[in-house]
Amino acid sequence: MLAVIAIAQLMVVLDATIVNIALPSAQRDLGFTDGNRQWIVTAYALAFGSLLLLGGRIADLVGRKGVFLAGLAGFAVASAVGGAATSFGMLVAARALQGVFGALLAPAALSLLTTTFTDPRERAKAFGIYGAVAGSGAAVGLLLGGVLTEYLDWRWCLYVNLAFAAIAMIGGARLLHPGAPDDRPRLDVPGTVLVSAGLFCIVYGFSNAETHAWSDPLTWGFLVIGAVLLTAFAWWQTRAAHPLLPLRVVLDRDRGASFLAMFISGAGMFGVFLFLTYYMQQILGYTPIKTGLAFLPMVAVMVVVSVLTTNVLVPRFGAKPIVPLGMALSAVGMAWLTALETTSGYGLHVLPPLLVAGLGLGLIFAPAMSMATAGVAAHDAGVASAMVNTSQQVGGSIGTALLNTLATTAASNYLSGRRPTPQAQAEAQMRSYETAYWWSALFFAVGFAVTVVLYRRGRPANSHMNDGAVHM
Repeated sequence: MLAVIAIAQLMVVLDATIVNIALPSAQRDLGFTDGNRQWIVTAYALAFGSLLLLGGRIADLVGRKGVFLAGLAGFAVASAVGGAATSFGMLVAARALQGVFGALLAPAALSLLTTTFTDPRERAKAFGIYGAVAGSGAAVGLLLGGVLTEYLDWRWCLYVNLAFAAIAMIGGARLLHPGAPDDRPRLDVPGTVLVSAGLFCIVYGFSNAETHAWSDPLTWGFLVIGAVLLTAFAWWQTRAAHPLLPLRVVLDRDRGASFLAMFISGAGMFGVFLFLTYYMQQILGYTPIKTGLAFLPMVAVMVVVSVLTTNVLVPRFGAKPIVPLGMALSAVGMAWLTALETTSGYGLHVLPPLLVAGLGLGLIFAPAMSMATAGVAAHDAGVASAMVNTSQQVGGSIGTALLNTLATTAASNYLSGRRPTPQAQAEAQMRSYETAYWWSALFFAVGFAVTVVLYRRGRPANSHMNDGAVHM
């Protein structure tokens, strides 16, 4: 059962990066412009990020198994359409449809994990593996995308989801329980409209900043509108008879700290996956496949540490020392990457900080995901799980936009007044990467302070990990 849920989660997570590798080939094949290229990524992010809370509540209303299987089937169909795309519009529509069904699938998968594995030991093992999959999916996507694009065709970066979905659907149909609570909540229609529109505006605003700069009126217009809508949503949740996101879900200290940990690490980890990918391909001259392989040691560390953390460390010490330690180590890894130069080698200069960052992220993801859904009543499991995914997705959107902007500015400042020779261009790129790594380190440093303050002391009690009570 755990394997089924993990495969589904891997499919959703790696799809955010696997398509990036295929973009240049898809652009040549379908003939769309550089300006339109970003919509292949943005269409997925907009649909996925804005509909996650609705998808989580639908899982609570309809039943998690049904929503899980429907999400798998829809994601597979959308992937098939995208793989067979004959035009730019068809590919963008398929990517948006992937995002819609991904928003159903991701929270259903995590809520199934939450409600199925209630024994503390089983839960620890399950969340260790799940957290490792969620944290390393982006790196796996880079490797798989490189292999498929180089040896087959860019379309297989989408077609491969059919294999993942088929395996997960067969296993899910046989092994998963229906999972619909008896006291099903009603759908909060005004809250759904407010939060979906607000998240759409936030994700679009940051995506627009990444491609059209912060000075673009659309950037600030969408961000302001999104902030207003999310503020109205928060106000409405205090008055709605059946709120979409009950305050009891987010006001628990450990749970709130976990949501913030996912948000901050989602923003900061792009310093690894995005800019280190650029560095290895543009400066070191790595192929996409070699770049993906270079991330595998980090993935291995994350898997081992995630399982060890939730099985041994958190039950003994609690989340308070573990997640902040992960934030601190991630900050150290990011700061260490600033020492990279154009002449650096992988074994001596890239691998050590990569392993430190992997160790840190492994200490963050699995405990944060487990604590974010611990103690949630059955009829709130879907929406609590959706908040985990929403926090990471919105954090990633913000991190990508901010880091790209800061990195681009650093490169432009370096080239100002210099002749654009190849050496100067390479040095400008290194300045941009260095800036991104420092800011990523700052994100994780903030995460350290936040999680130190918010997480409770002591190890979690079994009752806190499994009952439906809310602890304030």
